[in-house]
Amino acid sequence: MTIKRWAEDLAQIVNPKNIKINESLKTYTMTKLGGNADVFVLPDTEDEAQAIVKYAHEHEVPLLMLGNGSNMVVRDGGVRGIVISFANLNEIRLDGEKIYAQSGALIKEVSRIAASNSLTGFEFACGIPGSVGGAMAMNAGAYGGEIKDIIVDCTVLTKEGERLVLSKEELELSYRKSIIAKNDYLVLSSNFQLEKGNQQEINEKVADLTFKRESKQPLEYPSAGSVFKRPPGYFAGKLIQDSGLQGKGVGGAEVSTKHAGFIINKGNATATDYIETIKMVQRVVKENFDVDLELEVKIVGEDLN
Repeated sequence: MTIKRWAEDLAQIVNPKNIKINESLKTYTMTKLGGNADVFVLPDTEDEAQAIVKYAHEHEVPLLMLGNGSNMVVRDGGVRGIVISFANLNEIRLDGEKIYAQSGALIKEVSRIAASNSLTGFEFACGIPGSVGGAMAMNAGAYGGEIKDIIVDCTVLTKEGERLVLSKEELELSYRKSIIAKNDYLVLSSNFQLEKGNQQEINEKVADLTFKRESKQPLEYPSAGSVFKRPPGYFAGKLIQDSGLQGKGVGGAEVSTKHAGFIINKGNATATDYIETIKMVQRVVKENFDVDLELEVKIVGEDLN
């Protein structure tokens, strides 16, 4: 089957305006890097999303889920097959002390709505740039809080397009891990349980966490956020800093001088620059401390020929 045929078939499922051929993925990633997708599609409903996943499975077309692009590096050669984005599935609903959020909703927007309604428990996510789907897949966390602390259940699609509702226990959430990532499920929506709190205390906590993030993270440059997982017994940023790697990199990519756990795009980086900088950091830290830095970011796609 050809790319044109995929697009024609998908136009029977979604609004043709939501299908783009040979679409640059730089626009959709926080690093502002990467090549093109053969076909890029934006479903407007969960039923459309399910139909696309079933189509890809039945016709053996490679399918990649792209969330908010905050934790992903797309190689310069781009992505073959279909790239699906749930950005239009972004509904957020409040029901007492519970919040329902679709996959494409920004996790920091869910946190903001919780805080503005005097609900506590979601403050940790006030600065996390990803989507609900991405946050679920990696059990996102910051400043002592994690998704697993507040999740009730999550509705997902299997690779075959089957819809499942997974309980907190079934999600198998641990440090930056979940059954979602393990089984390549796609998140449709999630339900969170919060508690009523003191509005002033919530506001103060959000303000404090926002200040910490803005003062310590290189938000002025494109990046994939925290590149490496925390090694047992260490902090990745401290190991990188103590290796003297801040300000160093390959091409237009550089280890941030503000936070060593971040690799930034100085403006003219390629995905290859970014990935080679990651490899350089891993190699030097291994040489200096005999610690293997495991990636928190996901690298996808193909290299340029």
